[in-house]
Amino acid sequence: MTPLVHAEQAVLGAIFLEPGHLDRLSPWLRQEHFSRPAHTAIYAAMLQLKTDGHPAAATTAGFPVPLAWVTDTLREASTRTRGLTASYLHSLASACPRPDHAPVYGRMVLEGAIHRSVAQHAARLHQAALADGRGGTVEETLHHAQVLTDVLADLAHGWGTEARPVQPPAPYAPQAERPQPVGEQVLADEEFLLGCLAARPEQLLGLVRWLRPGDFADLGHQQLYRALGALHHRGEPIDQLTVLWETQRRGTLADGTLDTERVMRICDPLVGGAAEHFGEQVLHASLVRTAALAARQVGALANRDALAPGQLIDYALYALGPLDDVRRRLRLASEAEPEQRRPASRPGAPPPAARIDAARARSRLADAAAPAAPAAASCAALPSRHNLRSPS
Repeated sequence: MTPLVHAEQAVLGAIFLEPGHLDRLSPWLRQEHFSRPAHTAIYAAMLQLKTDGHPAAATTAGFPVPLAWVTDTLREASTRTRGLTASYLHSLASACPRPDHAPVYGRMVLEGAIHRSVAQHAARLHQAALADGRGGTVEETLHHAQVLTDVLADLAHGWGTEARPVQPPAPYAPQAERPQPVGEQVLADEEFLLGCLAARPEQLLGLVRWLRPGDFADLGHQQLYRALGALHHRGEPIDQLTVLWETQRRGTLADGTLDTERVMRICDPLVGGAAEHFGEQVLHASLVRTAALAARQVGALANRDALAPGQLIDYALYALGPLDDVRRRLRLASEAEPEQRRPASRPGAPPPAARIDAARARSRLADAAAPAAPAAASCAALPSRHNLRSPS
């Protein structure tokens, strides 16, 4: 048996020997925290008997516990599961090393429940991401990502710690994975998006707020998006040749990430269309891939029994960080692009052109009204043109 099963048996045995432990355990240890259905049924039966006012539940530590506490628990638990026997319940009492250590045994059970809950919700997120990847949707992935985030917050509250993302140390850092296969439709959407941006570069302004190079599944497409963004940022013209030259500057032709024919084909000027739609499709695919990767990383952490619950929660939140970033940018993509704010003018103020003319007029009036003496004095200090002339 695993240490967790021993802990579940020990805490149940402690309650059989000293039913008063339910007063300390019931506020935070729930029936669903037990991993085995039989243990779940036994603990639920104990809670029910306590709620019904069973006399044994009020037994003080050190005093004999009536046998009815075991028999009534068996009868109530048998309504919830099958296969329970009186001998098994008696064996639970003998499996408890020290009844006064019941809260510690209960905390072990809770710790196992936290690991199990995180693993289950991570698996559900992974399955949702795979399903959305096949169907081209993101709704289930978004739902289960939010559920996992909320579960981690609730578990942290129940464990008595503050949920915050913490980068795991090297022994618990996620292992590098091979690139997962990507559907042909995803790659086609990426190529068409890059073609649209090459044909109409002004569309980059609406996408750079929420689309990142890392959202492209293909490494070559990432480099092309960076090249387009660099050219647009510098205000340089964009066409097949300028994009090709920029990719050469970045070394992507030399390292084999891209080749000339591929760049020229993707940046074909005949390709055109609304880039926003395909940008959202690329972002949707990026969300699904990021969710699947984060779910695998969280699941691997949950299977590390050596991690304390607080560490597991903090490391899991860190693993979900990239997914949270994509979710935030997906919300940003659905919002309208903010309008450019114009400088506010004072009420009643003349338009800019009128203000400029007025400023020039005031400048001319000021020059005309200035005293002439200083100007004359300054001119006197200079040699006259006649003085500079040579004698005739």
